[in-house]
Amino acid sequence: MLESKARQALRARAHSLKPTITVGARGVTESVLAELDRALTDHELIKLRLPALEKDERESCIASLSGSGAEIVGRVGRILILYRPRPDATSSTRKEKTRS
Repeated sequence: MLESKARQALRARAHSLKPTITVGARGVTESVLAELDRALTDHELIKLRLPALEKDERESCIASLSGSGAEIVGRVGRILILYRPRPDATSSTRKEKTRS
């Protein structure tokens, strides 16, 4: 869980970002989840554009998107900002060196 200062800083960083992923009328599919995982791994902080659904349907869509291990940083209308820190690259490097 992010502290409010960290969440505020991430929202400020995301302000200039354009939506990386647009969820279509079919909602959250396997391909959307795969693209979400790839985008979060590459960028850490992304914006998503949600479909024009009823509020209840949009809330269930958001719940399934946040199940990817990402934290919701902010939400404005149909735009959702997600953050997931990258895996620590130094720990994987250390594991490889100890195996050698």
